[in-house]
Amino acid sequence: MGILEVKNVGKRFGGLQALGDVNLSVAENSVHAIIGPNGAGKSTLLNCFVGKLIPDTGSVMFDGQSVLGRMPYEINQMGISRVFQTPEIFGDLSVQENMMIPCFAKRDGAFELNAIGSVGGQKDIIESAEEMLEEMNMADKRHMNAASLSRGDKRRLEIGMCLSQEPRLLLLDEPTAGMARADTNNTIDLLKQIKEERDITIAIIEHDMHVVFSLAERITVLAQGTPLVEDTPDNIKGHPKVREAYLGETA
Repeated sequence: MGILEVKNVGKRFGGLQALGDVNLSVAENSVHAIIGPNGAGKSTLLNCFVGKLIPDTGSVMFDGQSVLGRMPYEINQMGISRVFQTPEIFGDLSVQENMMIPCFAKRDGAFELNAIGSVGGQKDIIESAEEMLEEMNMADKRHMNAASLSRGDKRRLEIGMCLSQEPRLLLLDEPTAGMARADTNNTIDLLKQIKEERDITIAIIEHDMHVVFSLAERITVLAQGTPLVEDTPDNIKGHPKVREAYLGETA
C-alpha cells in the first residue's frame, strides 16, 4: 500500500468531467510523475490532494488517513507540502526572512507575520533558516530581496521553505515551468540531492520530459481526466497509448 492512495476519484465542473475514476498509488520514498497533455486533469488531481478541491466521488488517503474535508493547513500538518507552478514566496522580504517563516510555523503553529521584524532573540529560528539556506546553496543570497532572485533561485527558495516543515510527501506542480535549461538542470540536481539525503516521497506534475525521465521511478499518464497507463519510465517512452495521447498517433 502506497503512502498516497487515490481510489475512484471523480470531479466535475458543471458539464465538464475533469477527472473520472482515477486510481493511483504512490509508493513511499519514491519519485512518481503524473504526466499528460494540457487539459488532462493533472492540476485538478493535485488540488484534490491538498484540500483546494474536494472530489465528487472516491477517496484520497495519506498514510492511511483521509485528506478529504480537511483544510489545506491541516493537510500540511499531516506531512504534505506543495510547490506551486509559480513560486509562492514573499517578494518584499529577504531570502533569510522568507526561510524563517516556515521555521516559525513549524515551531509555533499560527504566528503574527510582523514577528519577523523582531527576531533578534530568536536564535533557534535564525539557525534553522541558516541551515536550510546552506542546504539549498543560497547562504550567500540571504540578505537579497526575494523578488530580485532569478526564476531558478525563487524555486530553490520555495523548495527550501517546504523542506523546513519536514514533509513526508512533497508535491511539485511543474517545478521547472518558465526556466532556462541551466536552471532546469540545477533544479533536477537539487531534487536528486533531496531524494538521496531525505526520507521523503516526491510526486511531480511536469510537461518537460527531460525532467520526468531524469527523476521519476514510476509514471502515471492522464488523458481527459482518466489514467491511460502507469509504468516505469523505460516502458512509458514508447508506449502506443502515450504517443496517441500526446501526438494524436494511432497504432
